[in-house]
Amino acid sequence: MGEFVRVAGTGDVKPGSGIVAESNGKTLAVFNVDGTFYAIDNVCIHRGGPLGEGELEGSVVTCPWHGWRFDVTSGVCKNNPSGKVESYQVQVEGADIKVLL
Repeated sequence: MGEFVRVAGTGDVKPGSGIVAESNGKTLAVFNVDGTFYAIDNVCIHRGGPLGEGELEGSVVTCPWHGWRFDVTSGVCKNNPSGKVESYQVQVEGADIKVLL
């Protein structure tokens, strides 16, 4: 059974953007969509690009390497809906963003 682990502070992830965070041996992409935080695997399923460094438009991040797009709320790939990256449950406690790992 997993536990919620702090991955970032709420002030670290500006609205409409994402960051790369590491915790418990996982590299995550953490996003702020209108004040709601989401976390997905940081590695694009196409060629391994860093999703946390991608451009966020609404709830869709575009991989900076080859333009593959993912819904950060579910991890589903917009280019190929049969593909997805892992998405994680997020909890905010005070100024801490915690992810269930």
